[in-house]
Amino acid sequence: MQTLIVLSLIGIPLALLYAWGFRVLPREQWQILAAIPVARESDGTWRGVNVTWYGFFCALGAAVAVAITLFLAASAGLGLPLLAISAALVAPLVLMAARLMNRWVEGHGHGFTVGGGSFIGILLTPWIIGSLSRTSLGSEGADLILMSALAPAYVLGEGIGRLACLSFGCCYGRPIRSFPTPIQRWWQPLAVRFCGPLKKAVYAEGYANEPLVPVQAMTSVVLSVAGLAGIAAFLGGAYRLAMILPVLASQGWRFLSEFWRSDDRGGGRLSAYQIMALMAAFYWTVVGVVWKGGALAIRPSPLTGAALVSSRSGLALVGAVAITVFIRMGISTVTTARLSFGIEPSAVPSRFAGGSEGRRPLPGRNSD
Repeated sequence: MQTLIVLSLIGIPLALLYAWGFRVLPREQWQILAAIPVARESDGTWRGVNVTWYGFFCALGAAVAVAITLFLAASAGLGLPLLAISAALVAPLVLMAARLMNRWVEGHGHGFTVGGGSFIGILLTPWIIGSLSRTSLGSEGADLILMSALAPAYVLGEGIGRLACLSFGCCYGRPIRSFPTPIQRWWQPLAVRFCGPLKKAVYAEGYANEPLVPVQAMTSVVLSVAGLAGIAAFLGGAYRLAMILPVLASQGWRFLSEFWRSDDRGGGRLSAYQIMALMAAFYWTVVGVVWKGGALAIRPSPLTGAALVSSRSGLALVGAVAITVFIRMGISTVTTARLSFGIEPSAVPSRFAGGSEGRRPLPGRNSD
């Protein structure tokens, strides 16, 4: 019963978020969250830096991933110090890898790749957590529990983060017109259409209002279901299943969905990201099977996990990760802004409207 309640508390808000996001985020106005003036130009306008909804949804996904990790790990008896140190070590590596792998595969540094970042994270996480578990912070089985908590949390967080791709117009699918007619009829009701010249699908491919395969939305749904399944397995005490299943599903879906994508994926019959997905799925599965720990008899307590997430320390950790990701991924280096400022005429009192001739004399002064 507790597991069903937990899944409902996570799944129902996600369903509502996705129902809204899949419909509105491809619109033009849902790309730029704010523009900050940074330098005045000679013509009186200001050069600005754009803050994007892409960064907001990446931060939201990261915050949910950290919160779920805290919730699951604490419910199985792990303390905050081990969790905080793990986040501090893993998160910067993943963020750095997301930029560097994008530069390696796509040849430019003005973007991030979740596939590349997750690949590096999957490779390094067992080594980092294994090292930490041998310190005084660790306890018997702590490494297996923590990796089993991280797996569904990461997959669920990435599912939410795919809303960022809908907002920015990246990671876009193939045009529906490129499929045979019978398949077009199946895709058409699900198609996503990007509006606005700043959407990547528009400026990179010219796909303005073009019906495209909704790869981003499908990825959100598939990964969220996989993440929820992992959470259910964890709360049922099936730690190895919780560790392997979500990552295997996410990497398998990454391999499959690449065939429906139209953005630059590198050369070759299989993209670099598909090769990384296959390697990551095999590596993580092997790690999950051979990792020491035996059959842990710890039965998770959701109330204990909820207490840690809602504590000041837990909320501070979640907030710190969210702010870091938002700053790192929300400040756009792809788009520019030119800003101008002025006074709204209707906001100026009538006594000031006539310039110097309409001004009242100050008290105690001669008006001549």
